[in-house]
Amino acid sequence: MSPSPAYGRVLLKVSGEALMGQESFGISPEVLDYVAGEVLGAHELGVQLGVVLGGGNIFRGISDSAAKMDRVQADYMGMLATVINSIALQDALERKGVPTRVMTAITMPQVAEAYIRRRAIRHLEKGRVVIFGAGTGNPYFSTDTAAALRAQEIGAEVLMKATKVDGIYSADPVTHPDAVKYDAVTYDQVLAEHLKVMDSTAISLAGDNKLPVIIFNLLEPDNIKRVLLGEAVGSRVEV
Repeated sequence: MSPSPAYGRVLLKVSGEALMGQESFGISPEVLDYVAGEVLGAHELGVQLGVVLGGGNIFRGISDSAAKMDRVQADYMGMLATVINSIALQDALERKGVPTRVMTAITMPQVAEAYIRRRAIRHLEKGRVVIFGAGTGNPYFSTDTAAALRAQEIGAEVLMKATKVDGIYSADPVTHPDAVKYDAVTYDQVLAEHLKVMDSTAISLAGDNKLPVIIFNLLEPDNIKRVLLGEAVGSRVEV
């Protein structure tokens, strides 16, 4: 008998940078296919899955290329970049037979559905993977914050952030080999120690609503499935 998942409904956050692979810009077809395969594994467990993608592989409002731009305009460009990534992931998932919907905070009916909370929940209940694009639809808010917000709105039991590292460290493990990995930290600890987990707005929103956050390595095969099965993968942020 197949093991039962530990969660019924989750929100998965994947950074845009993760989609680049070894490239310096854009979307790596190999990585996109890999991510779609990992999401397929989660879908096969019967978990209701929402996804938020970043846009940093294409454009970020706080990037060097946006240095001389108006911040609001730059942030809107970043939101559009997340929609590009969302459509790309939708295509990759549907080629694997996974029913998928893209819902955007900025109305663009020719390419995606407008985000409506009740409709999103209905899609999840029907077994569709829902990809939330365009962040919150507001400048100055990151896709981390969008992920925490959407997780709360759809009633997700956990927010899973898939990154290039295997958890939360006291410092950047790439530049600080002596950095200590934490198995679990509190929301207050993340804010007080300025740990590089999510931005402070996202962590505060998750903490205020006691939404557990799990940080784990996306590039380790089957990690998404392992998290969903309740295995001790990565690091947890909780009360």
